[in-house]
Amino acid sequence: MSEEKLNPLVELVLARLREFYREPAIVFWVFGFPLLMAVGLGAAFRSKPPELPRIGVVMVEESTESLELFEKLKAHPAAITEMYDRGSADRALSRAKVDVLVLFDAQGYETVIDATQEKGARAQLEARDILQTAAGRKDPLPERHSRVTKPGSRYVDFLIPGILGMNIMGSSLWGVGYNLVVARKRKLLRRYGVTPMRRPHFLLSYFISRSLFLVLELGVLVLFGKLFFGMTVQGGLLSLIVIAILGAAAFAGISLVIGARISNTETANGWTNLVQMPMWLLSGVFFTYERFPDFLHAPIRLLPLTALVDGLRGVYNDGLTLTGLLPEALVLAAWGSVGFVIALRTFRWQ
Repeated sequence: MSEEKLNPLVELVLARLREFYREPAIVFWVFGFPLLMAVGLGAAFRSKPPELPRIGVVMVEESTESLELFEKLKAHPAAITEMYDRGSADRALSRAKVDVLVLFDAQGYETVIDATQEKGARAQLEARDILQTAAGRKDPLPERHSRVTKPGSRYVDFLIPGILGMNIMGSSLWGVGYNLVVARKRKLLRRYGVTPMRRPHFLLSYFISRSLFLVLELGVLVLFGKLFFGMTVQGGLLSLIVIAILGAAAFAGISLVIGARISNTETANGWTNLVQMPMWLLSGVFFTYERFPDFLHAPIRLLPLTALVDGLRGVYNDGLTLTGLLPEALVLAAWGSVGFVIALRTFRWQ
């Protein structure tokens, strides 16, 4: 690219950068808001030992043996055990205050769980193991136990890349397309249109300025995760930066399509929310999209936020390189390039 063609683009990028740091509210939403979300959600879902199973005991027919077993069950450190009458025990089980009921009678005991509670099966196995061991069961094989913590296994390790991806999406959508709509509404684009600037330069300046701030934004969140949650990027920082830039490009392309012709901020607001709200739910920011039915997994993976979050988690937690993230990179590149081409063809100054 010749110097004559480069200078207008550089000046436009500098103008975009000045617009950014002159607005304190924008700086807060790009840097402050994701940090506050990370602090709040990280504190709420901080790393802690698994909850002990809660066992409710009911003496349908009381005996010396059942009372002894109850005392051993209550004293065992691997469970929390309380005595109930039958009516209160059923209510406690239905309200998930206990995970399993142990009913002692003349024939021995019966365990009861609620099939809709995820902890029920584990609590049932724990109660059976404690009771059978207390009654004299001997394990035929010697056992050894150890505890380890694998990198990337905590919820906060899952959460931080999701928040980073969500922030890249939000700041790209609102910082690019929405700003175009505001400029058009203020008649600024009409003034730009009578200058000799080229349309590709004008649109590229939004993307380039967004990418420059993205590097700083990425560094702040990575440093924050390291200092407050002890998180380490298992893969290379270059891979993380490339995936983040591709994600910003994908959402910048979508955002440019939204801002190419719209001149009403309320309409732009509606379209932007229409784009991002389904992806907040589907793309695995706060919980894995694998909870959805299997037939939805393939289309969900084609969403740009899904590809971005999967790519960030792949680098963060699994140590993947760009070669291992090729499917996600192709999805993001496709969204960005197609969006930019459509925006370039449909963009109007007024």
